[in-house]
Amino acid sequence: MARTDRLLDLVQMLRRHRLPVSGEALALELDVSLRTLYRDIATLRAQGADIQGEPGIGYVLKPGFLLPPLMFSEDELEALVLGMRWVARRTGGSLSTAADNALARISAVLPKDLRDQLDSTLLLVGPTVVTDDRAEDITLIRTAIRRERKLLLSYQDASGEPSDRKIWPFALGFFDQVRVIAAWCELRNDFRHFRTDRIIRITAMEERYPKRKNALLRTWRDMQTIGEAI
Repeated sequence: MARTDRLLDLVQMLRRHRLPVSGEALALELDVSLRTLYRDIATLRAQGADIQGEPGIGYVLKPGFLLPPLMFSEDELEALVLGMRWVARRTGGSLSTAADNALARISAVLPKDLRDQLDSTLLLVGPTVVTDDRAEDITLIRTAIRRERKLLLSYQDASGEPSDRKIWPFALGFFDQVRVIAAWCELRNDFRHFRTDRIIRITAMEERYPKRKNALLRTWRDMQTIGEAI
């Protein structure tokens, strides 16, 4: 196990115990020697962890300690890189640029050993098959969700039938082939899903919808899952 991973695991173990836990028990769970465990405890103390105790008595971590914010395990780094690469390849526009920028910023401040792991990650994202590349519309939708504002849509359903909708958007799903808005539709007086590639025209409104987006999301999750857009 890499030392960074081991330190993270040791912190989590100590957090699970409200009473002192012996060094032997911690070393056994980490599968390391007692000498290695004592060195790791000394390292965490040097980083600000209030670990009380000593050999023969046991150790306890006082509340409030957080590891430096950019300490990641190998799995966490790979998940981070894969997620950022997916966003950069699949979303387009400002969100794609933000993913690239965020990954570069994280890489710049990581310790060298973790930065090397990040740069050498070989988890790749395949080419997208999404044909809807209207990045400006996606940005507009995201802004409306963030600000809890209504949208006006000129929309055509799966059969090509057009309609005008006023919606309360609260979520935007990115799928392998399509992007889907989850929203309350004033015309249908119910939740509906709208594929962005079927939007003919979209207009942002300054009118705020009457419910909070998180409340809409909770109700929607209780009622249904994403299905065929209508």
